[in-house]
Amino acid sequence: MVESVESGAVEVFDPIAVVAEPLPANGEMGRAKEKANVREIVLGRNVHTMCLPITEPDANDECTGDKEAYMASVLARYRKTLIERTKHHLGYPYNLDFDYGDLAQLQHFSINNLGDPFIESNYGVHSRPFEVGVLDWFARLWEIEKNEYWGYITNCGTEGNLHGVLVGREVFPDGILYASRDSHYSIFKAARMYRMECVKVGTLVSGEIDCADFKVKLLANKDKPAIINVNIGTTVKGAVDDLDLVIQTLEECGFTHDRFYIHCDGALFGLMMPFVKRAPKVTFKKPIGSVSVSGHKLVGCPMPCGVQITRLEHINALSRNVEYIASRDATIMGSRNGHAPIFLWYTLNRKGYKGFQKEVQKCLRNAHYLKACLFAAGISAMLNELSSTVVFERPLDEEFIRRWQLACQGNIAHVVVMPNVTIEKLDDFLKELVEKRSTWYPGGKVQPPCIATEIGSENCLCTLHKSVSRE
Repeated sequence: MVESVESGAVEVFDPIAVVAEPLPANGEMGRAKEKANVREIVLGRNVHTMCLPITEPDANDECTGDKEAYMASVLARYRKTLIERTKHHLGYPYNLDFDYGDLAQLQHFSINNLGDPFIESNYGVHSRPFEVGVLDWFARLWEIEKNEYWGYITNCGTEGNLHGVLVGREVFPDGILYASRDSHYSIFKAARMYRMECVKVGTLVSGEIDCADFKVKLLANKDKPAIINVNIGTTVKGAVDDLDLVIQTLEECGFTHDRFYIHCDGALFGLMMPFVKRAPKVTFKKPIGSVSVSGHKLVGCPMPCGVQITRLEHINALSRNVEYIASRDATIMGSRNGHAPIFLWYTLNRKGYKGFQKEVQKCLRNAHYLKACLFAAGISAMLNELSSTVVFERPLDEEFIRRWQLACQGNIAHVVVMPNVTIEKLDDFLKELVEKRSTWYPGGKVQPPCIATEIGSENCLCTLHKSVSRE
């Protein structure tokens, strides 16, 4: 017991005393806030209408097991929902076909890869041997020697982009960030976070960077170094920027290799491109600074993660020694998921280069099948040559969009054909889409929108462009 004097009163402090009820009863806090500040939800739906509240256990729950039974029933219903939603998942680039049963034995460990992957920390429950093994695999894929690269397993694809742009900024503190308008939103988030000057570059109808516009904007800022984001597959259209043409444009504008930094955002297609013969090669033999990919997309890791590789010579501009962890800090986050490298290592060992090559071929083949079927049904659609993202006219029914989890932007939507997307699933989707569409545009009274601006006139099947020759 400790006595403290406050305003003349003596208060006895008990270090082991606890507050009987630290939380107000469910609903009281929310009702108080509602009275004080009524807030209208503008974007999205109010998910609190279907939230699962935290309820405090009764005193006798430990004896009766009622709490465990309640939680088990909630989880069973949730699992059923996940199974159903997985059946109707087409709009986002996640490979949902995986089995990591062998790794269940590791779930009881708090595996944390804090600090630099290549420097041992005082924290011993880590998976650095798995992490470095994964990084070496990707270093071979992108052709950079072990003693020339640095990297780490990120917590998501966005973190890879944040890190790549940050390294570029540290190498060129006064550099200007150039990114096409079809770049992932995380690139522009990085510009805001780092207070960088950012120049948006126009794109072609395909979604690929317009190097003619890029050249104009480079020449207008010749006095400052260039930090460029190159998309190895854009988010909406799956367009692959021509890396060689970007480098050529920089050189034509007088930017020597020591005055520009290129980050390649390969979230999905960065791992697909190496297995497509006609695809432009992403390699550190070219003057690029970093490459990032997502691990929960093509690889099929059950938790969001990614891989970021950069040149070792650049990382010294960013890193700082941290005595507390007995390591070096050069990552975006402090603690990092130590389970993710193990899942990635497991999949890379099981599939290898040949396994991924087969999956990539399957994805591309099924994507062409979907595009052909959409065309046959009279539905405007586009598929970039190196992509498995099929873009088509946006469905009019929002419930249909939610059911199939389609990603939409303006007048277009897309399906990302991943290894788990079978011909049978595509047929089910097409059948339902055609049936619904007949109710949206009955008897020709209402015409589908023209989306030639978004996908090109040769891909648009509106009344104006039907006569255009098809692929």
